[in-house]
Amino acid sequence: MTAAPLAAAPALLLAAAGVFVLAGLVKGVVGLGLPTVAMALLGLWLPPADAAALLVVPSLATNLWQLRPLSSLGPLLRRLWPLQAAACAGTLLAARALGAPAGAGASAALGAVLVAYGAWSAFGRTPRLSRRAEAWSGPVAGALTGVVTAATGVFVVPAVPWLQALGLRRDELIQAMGLSFTCSTVALALALGMNGHAGGAAAGTSLAMLAPALAGMWAGQRLRARLSPELFRRCLLGGLVALGLYMLAAATAHGR
Repeated sequence: MTAAPLAAAPALLLAAAGVFVLAGLVKGVVGLGLPTVAMALLGLWLPPADAAALLVVPSLATNLWQLRPLSSLGPLLRRLWPLQAAACAGTLLAARALGAPAGAGASAALGAVLVAYGAWSAFGRTPRLSRRAEAWSGPVAGALTGVVTAATGVFVVPAVPWLQALGLRRDELIQAMGLSFTCSTVALALALGMNGHAGGAAAGTSLAMLAPALAGMWAGQRLRARLSPELFRRCLLGGLVALGLYMLAAATAHGR
């Protein structure tokens, strides 16, 4: 079943709405996870490319919401534009070379990276980048994130680990991730259109998922405001590990 006929199946449409409520909740708490949760769960009944097309509108809207406050966005954009430019270019170039997101192998690889990074960050020392290292590593991290985005429809790594290494405060990190995810969502939408997976019917169904995603994110943000910085860090790392384990399990089951 593809994203277009999904609108004609009320039970599946309701299930998809539930997925986006959960994905929005995760994103509201830890600032990321909407595309990863959505891709993992929607992949139970949708091909990866169609699942990616379905998440474009909710992902873009929730990421734009995450960009607040706008007063601090300008300085952040001036600092992070090399990462964003490289991520967009990497997504489009990799999409042309690889085609639409597909394959259990790519999802399994991403899951393994998420688990390894989350576990290492939980028990190891978080690295810190100097300004000199930031200058050259930003475009590299962006380009690699673009390749992962094109292959899997998910744009968490290595962008989020790189942003964490900048030593940003909690709210700055949330906003920086929102900026990164917004740029990657736009690039993913362009890549899907380039590969013929962003038609009008899919866009309409994606728009219908916006309200559930926003409702989940609103609830998650209210929950996040009650968390201590250390508990927030644990939620962030735990979320990465849990998402990675789920993607590994789903990819393994799909490969059988």
